[in-house]
Amino acid sequence: MSDFVPDGPIENVPRSVKSGAYAGRGIAVFTSGGDSQGMNAAVRAVVRFGIYLGAKVYFIKEGYQGMVDGGENIVEATWSSVSGNLHKGGTIIGSARCKDFREREGRLKAARNLINRGITNLVVIGGDGSLTGANLFRQEWSSLVDELAEKGVITAEEKSKYCNLYIVGMVGSIDNDFCGTDMTIGTDSALHRIIESIDAIAATAYSHQRTFIMEVMGRHCGYLALAASLASEADYVFIPEWPPEVDWPSRMCKKLSSEREAGQRINIIIVSEGAVDRDGNTITSEMVKDVVVKNLHQDARITVLGHVQRGGRPSAFDRVLACRMGAEAVLALMEAEAETEPCVVSLDGNQAVRLPLMECVIKTQAVSKAMSEQNWDVAVQLRGRSFARNLETYKLLTRLKPPKLSPEMTQQMSGYTLAVMCVGAPACGMNAAVRSFTRNCIYRGDIVLGVEDGIEGLIKDNVKELQWSSVTGWVGQGGASLGTKRTLPDGNYEKIAETINKHKINGLLVIGGFEAYNAVLQLAQQKKTYKEFCIPMLVIPSTISNNVPGTEFSLGADTALNEITEICDRIRQSAQGTKRRVFIVETMGGYCGYLATMAGLAGGADQAYIFEETFGAKDLLHDIDHMISKMNHGVQHGLVLRNEKANVNYNSDFMSRFFSEEGKNYFSARMNVLGHMQQGGSPSPFDRNMGTKMAAKAAEWLITKICECAQVDGSLNASSPDTAVLLGIIKRNYCFSPVEDLQNDTDFVHRLPKQQWWLKLRSLLRILAKHDSAYVEEGLNVQTLEETGWSLAM
Repeated sequence: MSDFVPDGPIENVPRSVKSGAYAGRGIAVFTSGGDSQGMNAAVRAVVRFGIYLGAKVYFIKEGYQGMVDGGENIVEATWSSVSGNLHKGGTIIGSARCKDFREREGRLKAARNLINRGITNLVVIGGDGSLTGANLFRQEWSSLVDELAEKGVITAEEKSKYCNLYIVGMVGSIDNDFCGTDMTIGTDSALHRIIESIDAIAATAYSHQRTFIMEVMGRHCGYLALAASLASEADYVFIPEWPPEVDWPSRMCKKLSSEREAGQRINIIIVSEGAVDRDGNTITSEMVKDVVVKNLHQDARITVLGHVQRGGRPSAFDRVLACRMGAEAVLALMEAEAETEPCVVSLDGNQAVRLPLMECVIKTQAVSKAMSEQNWDVAVQLRGRSFARNLETYKLLTRLKPPKLSPEMTQQMSGYTLAVMCVGAPACGMNAAVRSFTRNCIYRGDIVLGVEDGIEGLIKDNVKELQWSSVTGWVGQGGASLGTKRTLPDGNYEKIAETINKHKINGLLVIGGFEAYNAVLQLAQQKKTYKEFCIPMLVIPSTISNNVPGTEFSLGADTALNEITEICDRIRQSAQGTKRRVFIVETMGGYCGYLATMAGLAGGADQAYIFEETFGAKDLLHDIDHMISKMNHGVQHGLVLRNEKANVNYNSDFMSRFFSEEGKNYFSARMNVLGHMQQGGSPSPFDRNMGTKMAAKAAEWLITKICECAQVDGSLNASSPDTAVLLGIIKRNYCFSPVEDLQNDTDFVHRLPKQQWWLKLRSLLRILAKHDSAYVEEGLNVQTLEETGWSLAM
């Protein structure tokens, strides 16, 4: 997630686009270079959204090679030709390296093949090399068309009609090595493969007290290795942007041996395949193993993950990302004019943006140049602020214990007492946040108190001091190890004040969902009555429902979304070989339809019923007719999601029986209630890293506020509204919103924010399921990378 906070707003006025708005246009989509999970979801979105707009959409199979060869490699796509591919890894239309396209003669053949089919709009899905090739093709297009006309290959009318080529890029790469985007398509899925492997290996390593060296992909970019290290508590990491010190063997061995002496049974070392030392010499997994065996005499093993990282099903994040980017890419093409600069559709925070393609490519190449010149600090900064902050967070959190400080440094440390607790239902990512907060504070010289069982722990004084080693291993654990309950402070203020006073708590971090927000709000409203409550308080939203105001994402929601998506994949697979069937799947979320909607996008659902959009019997009958129509055109299975509180009368059982009755001559219906398995499992890489980074920001904010509110007598007077806040992510920014101000944005009856960003994706869900709906454009037009915080001078 980007850490950039812009100086001012980027102008953007969303507009609505209706079906058939660009009838008669020709679009082609192709994948090029290395494959990545999520490419199929991107292709599907381009095809279906293009057809929705009235365009003819073509596949170009086997990348640029297929464009040069033409013939059956360029075929018109239909709605059903991309059915059943959303869950598949790789790319169904193929990808290949193409030497022919590097020569003008090859590009001339490609131009002829496109003109023969009326194609002048290209969606390129690939890395910087693929996008650079597309831009060169566009620059040469006029001369290529002229040459074809001179040779009599095309007519004068065709020359005039197809005089311009328009291209839009989407970055598909597991390496996440493209400047201008926070996440490329496939990166999150690759992280899932890596973390799954590390979690599995950790179990066997623990049994035998082994050290495992894990080699991951990333020949020119260490993002995968770095993010995996944060998400797995790896003890050491080697990445190309940040080579280790010259004496790295002795430093690594000292760290590993100290950890074993402290009682740790395993060590995990992650090596990026492009890792080098300070002189630019390659560091291999074998070299690392030899150092461990020779100096520590440990049982060390190497696991090279290789192409496993490219394989498997795409994560829910990659599927949703690809759907959003695919629709925006098509829309960008349709809006392009002759003088429009080629763009790449990207993600900045949670905001879809259109960036200048070649500016992104040039700055991506600048990273490689900095590394080749051994200018390591510049290379790290060029990767972006998020990458740099990940690195700093990793270096801090992987210390075995806080460093011994000189008397001068000790005087500079804060020495405050901060408390952390979890409130509400458990959610994956809570433990990662507690670990990060604890170690950040201890490193600064503060005392951290863990409050067990949430507000009840404050009431009953169930408080314990957390040490550096207390939170070892927490990052990968689901649930809430401190314990959590839904109890609110109301009626117990006196006892809570006594506990805060007894332990001299200077700041409070509350991790949880709507109850956590409500709890801090109640405490903030009592500050005038209880001076003990006049301390800085901060909420990190953590709930699978994602129903907390002041943020677009909550810890735990990504893990739950992946659980739902995987289950929906299995449910559909279970119906293979059976006759037509529709599955009604109930998700959690209370009154919030986030999980149902996003899982609908990720799982290719035909419909998702939520509380925020009212529906009745007529709507159900319409959707049944729509399902029958699709089945008459070859579709065999349907998927309908329903939020648990979408409608008190139309419950899942009723809807299952209603679909069965009204569609009995065409399909059968089955109901599945997913229940609490959505809260279980190991946290996703996204939730682990998000919890880690948000907790680090929370610690920094609390210490700053304590210093600002400190009185001469040593007491605190944090009584203003801005001393009790919720830390949220909104579009492209981290935001600290006073909880008292958020009251006006909250529907307390239904426990919902009054404004929910994801509702704008409802139209995309319906469009991709072949419903008639108006699409609301979400992409920002950005003129330079500096507007997004990506700068060479960073």
